[in-house]
Amino acid sequence: MAFGRRNDEEIVKEETKVWECNSESCNCWVRDNFKSSEEPKCPICKSSMSPSTKELQVIVNHSKNFM
Repeated sequence: MAFGRRNDEEIVKEETKVWECNSESCNCWVRDNFKSSEEPKCPICKSSMSPSTKELQVIVNHSKNFM
């Protein structure tokens, strides 16, 4: 029964650079390797963002459109 099986693959996490929204009313954040410019604006509220780090699952961005 496929619906009862668990994924036994280990989830790899590492300290990842992110950009967090500076607005108190917004909790948006973007991974550094997915940002749209050198100093991105929040995609939700258009406020400025500041660099930070989070413990996240490893994801590789293969797109050639990111900075």
